Amino acid sequence: MIPGKETNIEKSNSQKDKIGSFELFDIEHFLRKILKNWYWFVLMLFIGYCISWMYGKYYAQNIYASNLSLSVSNNTSSYFTPNQSINFIWGQGGNQDGIYLKKMLLSRSHNEFLVKELDLFVNYSTKGSIKSTYLDKDDSPVFVQIDKKHLQQINYPITFVPKANGTYEVILPEEGESTYLYNYEVEGFQSIKSYKRPANKSIKVGEWFTTPNLKFRLLQNPGTPSIKLDNIIVSLNSVNQSVNEIVSTIGIEFDKEINSIMIITKTGPNLNGTVNFLNKSVSELQKKRMLDKMTVDKNTETYLQDNLAGVRKKLDSSATVLNYLKTSEKLYDIKDRDEKSLTKIKDLEAKKADLVSKVNSLNIIKNNLETQNFDKMISTNAAGFEDGMFSASVTELKALYLKRREMATIYTPNSEPMKEINRLISDAKLSSSNSLGNYYNGFNTEINKINQQVAEANADLDAYPEKERKYLDAERGYNMIEATYNSLLGRQNETKMRMATNQSDISVIDPAKNVGQSPIGPNVKGTKIVIIGGLLLLPFLFILIGELLDNKVRNIKELLSATKIPLLGVVGNNNNENMLTVLDQPKSSVSEAFRGIRANMRFLSGENDKSKVVLITSSIGGEGKTYVSINLASVLGLSDKKTILLGMDLRKPKIFGDFKIDNKYGISNYLTGEVSIDQIINKTTIPNLDVATSGPIPPNPSELLMSKKNIKFIEELKEIYDFIIIDSPPVGLVADSYELMKYSDTNIYVVRHEYTEKYMLKMITEKYHNNEIENLGLVYNDYIIKQGYGYGYGYGYGYGYFDEDKNYKEPLLIRIRNKIQTIFNKK
Repeated sequence: MIPGKETNIEKSNSQKDKIGSFELFDIEHFLRKILKNWYWFVLMLFIGYCISWMYGKYYAQNIYASNLSLSVSNNTSSYFTPNQSINFIWGQGGNQDGIYLKKMLLSRSHNEFLVKELDLFVNYSTKGSIKSTYLDKDDSPVFVQIDKKHLQQINYPITFVPKANGTYEVILPEEGESTYLYNYEVEGFQSIKSYKRPANKSIKVGEWFTTPNLKFRLLQNPGTPSIKLDNIIVSLNSVNQSVNEIVSTIGIEFDKEINSIMIITKTGPNLNGTVNFLNKSVSELQKKRMLDKMTVDKNTETYLQDNLAGVRKKLDSSATVLNYLKTSEKLYDIKDRDEKSLTKIKDLEAKKADLVSKVNSLNIIKNNLETQNFDKMISTNAAGFEDGMFSASVTELKALYLKRREMATIYTPNSEPMKEINRLISDAKLSSSNSLGNYYNGFNTEINKINQQVAEANADLDAYPEKERKYLDAERGYNMIEATYNSLLGRQNETKMRMATNQSDISVIDPAKNVGQSPIGPNVKGTKIVIIGGLLLLPFLFILIGELLDNKVRNIKELLSATKIPLLGVVGNNNNENMLTVLDQPKSSVSEAFRGIRANMRFLSGENDKSKVVLITSSIGGEGKTYVSINLASVLGLSDKKTILLGMDLRKPKIFGDFKIDNKYGISNYLTGEVSIDQIINKTTIPNLDVATSGPIPPNPSELLMSKKNIKFIEELKEIYDFIIIDSPPVGLVADSYELMKYSDTNIYVVRHEYTEKYMLKMITEKYHNNEIENLGLVYNDYIIKQGYGYGYGYGYGYGYFDEDKNYKEPLLIRIRNKIQTIFNKK
């Protein structure tokens, strides 16, 4: 049976739907194409390796990280810390002290202080032949000190080249001078008049270098740098830019087991720079915290001392009155005293006295807050509470007032920045006022409750005579003043104790240290993989996209699976100069393929004695329809079968050229009655093969082919010839061939490898399975035969059967395989 030929079995609807439908993606062909284009992958691999090597060697800037761990004591929060953020939001939690300190370390004002204190707006680097390397300040043999009163151009790289005798050549960029310069005093930009590019010159250490856009001098590094530099490149940043860069590289986490231990991480392009910054940052924070605590405690001690002096006078005065009543009125021994009620009243009034004292302290805090007298602030302990929310809001308010004073030198009162800072001040004032209001409400509620309880207890004393009640009132007044005095005295003792034992609430456990840590980034290995993988992906994507967009027939198995039409044979690539392959190269594999087609034709129409009309068509022109017609006719003629080849593609005559026949008269002339049948039949070099060319192109080719005269013409030829080969028009362009198929015994449809579009086979496939066309077979044309593949219709190259085998050379992989097999066979 011919491969692919099926018996007439009724098909289900789902099977019919699948007929003529090709797979969207041919994985086999895709893999073959990848193997075919292996050199692109090798090239991309080489290019990717070179690029990744260059990146890792010359362009990747290492990022280092250093860590510092510290322990945070309780009660670190204080609203008097001078370097606090104006933007943080307090979050209540179980580790308020640690969270507060974290906000401090990440605050803008703290890091702005460090930037100004350490001149971190000056960036140092050095450049080799290709790669630039960032330096720590201590790695440079000289430091750059700018004149902050002079306008400076930022982001303007200045190169210093060491010369003899402590001299450095200052090299400025060839271009890029700006008239928009930065003022470090007001931290803002100002414009100046245009100027010529400053000239390069050499300066000594300590000598000022002055241009319209720069003013600085070099200071000798007191230390000895570990590396010798051929050049030092310095670039200035604005304070704001430096602060933002620093804050973005700081990370803070808490220990999972002990949440009072904080781990601070700083990343940067220079390891020494990260180490020095962390140690300096924490050191400065400790100093500020100590100064803060000392100042607040001193203010609190002074406040309590003044209050104690006043209360002491009241207490002495009250004691005098009480003694007078005892001696003059003889009331020190009152009979039937209600000691239980008096004790209760004494305790309640003692509590009230303490609350009143706290309210007075709260009034002092409120007054200082409203008058912006932050330098006279007292501890909230004097008011009997500690509140991180309030401390944070006061800190924020203090920083905002300072910031507004700075901004007032740059911006007008109605400018947007001033409106924004005023809005932030209002929000902070509201937050602090709300916190104080909550304590006022709490204290007043407690005082009112005590007053009510005292009033209830006083009802029990109404039965006493007037003189005795007078004595009891004096005694209660003395007790209340004494309770106030004792409360203030206790808070004073706490303050003195705290001042006497004052120490930093921040203890460094492990300082930052350079122990030769490896860089944490960039991920050079990962980047190399991405570069190489990305370049390797390019040809893969190109092939994949081409495969998805390609709709050509490339796979014989897929063709047969989709069409379910019998395959008569596979014809290889024609390397002959003309179409007469069978005549010119009778021993070629292509000629053998046509002989195989001749043999398989009998399975379509069966063996019988009547002449066979073979119609050959295709989807469109260029698929080899005429080529197959000529060579199939040649094979039949050479097999001693009387054969005639009819060129019925009247729109595009071709046959005459290869047989060197004059196309002046042909089938078109015969069908119009211009010539007789004998005048259009031409002899060839093959005795049993005649050819009737198509003749001149007529204006009505379809009408001529469908005419009764043409049908009669074919019937007459059947009486003369064993085989009639009709080279018909492509069915994808015109419908002529479908009409001619009604009179043919065998129909051959030519599909060209990597040329025929898949969708073009839909119509012929449907007609075949709908029994509109009978005895249809496929010929797969122009297939390039490769060793290891094939479909059973050619023997491949290299086996001595065909002419092509003379010049055949086995592929490298096959030769290697054969060599290995030979070695193992010897063993």
